[in-house]
Amino acid sequence: MKKHVDKVNQNHSAVPANSAQDVFESIHAIMHLYRARQLRAPLGAEAELTHMEGKVLGFFARNPGATLSDLVAHSGRDKAQLTRLIRALRDKQLLEAQPDETDRRSTRLRLSPGGEAIHGEWHRHGAGAAEQALAGVPEAERAQLLALLEQVRGNLDANSID
Repeated sequence: MKKHVDKVNQNHSAVPANSAQDVFESIHAIMHLYRARQLRAPLGAEAELTHMEGKVLGFFARNPGATLSDLVAHSGRDKAQLTRLIRALRDKQLLEAQPDETDRRSTRLRLSPGGEAIHGEWHRHGAGAAEQALAGVPEAERAQLLALLEQVRGNLDANSID
């Protein structure tokens, strides 16, 4: 029996090789591989995180005392989705909430001690996966790659539609 091959995402002759789309398909594939490795971090069954939960913990690790509104503004994601994520992280006792001293209607969020431990392990595992991905790539080429990616990001930021 002949094996069926899905050619939906393969290049066709109408799209030139090394096109801008090829670059972004490669970036997309790399990020999926990286995230898969990061999500396999040995955190224990009670502390398994989804990718978005990890990103939310990372945001509050970098911005202790930020609010849900701060996270919405930073991420551009739906407020209801982020509310559910924060509730799940609070239920797992990874985030702590305190009323804002100047505006009691607002809640300030920060990592709990357990959240700090989980985030630290998740971050270390991600750093290890990143180092593995860049093994054999000299520092000068890493710097060049980073500069090119920052240029791409800048192009997208400058041309974003708000």
